[in-house]
Amino acid sequence: MNSMETGEHGQEDLLERLASVIETRKPAHGGDPEKSYVARLLQRGPDAFLKKIGEEATEVVMAAKDLDAAGTPDARRKLVGEMADLWFHCMVALAHYGLRPADVIAELVRREGTSGIEEKAMRKTQQRESAGE
Repeated sequence: MNSMETGEHGQEDLLERLASVIETRKPAHGGDPEKSYVARLLQRGPDAFLKKIGEEATEVVMAAKDLDAAGTPDARRKLVGEMADLWFHCMVALAHYGLRPADVIAELVRREGTSGIEEKAMRKTQQRESAGE
């Protein structure tokens, strides 16, 4: 099966399935920090998983630079692997804050068809209006 095909459960709900597993790893839901990496991250609090997000983001940048330089299949796999690590740790953060992948997808849908330049300008306007209230 190639990366564009869907499996038995389909790729479209993979993020939600993963989010459900992460949810079960929360210490409040019985996740054991001695047996679960996610439970350990969540038990340590935001500093732990936010640090991992920063580390993984840096590794994504380095892998992308390596891919630019080398362009090899190994470099492509490295970038994909690092991106998966980044997404995973971002999902841990979402779980901590009571959010789901669907919340991020809804925001992307809201932005669909809007130029990034327009979207950024709208956010700046909204921030100014909020600060003036």
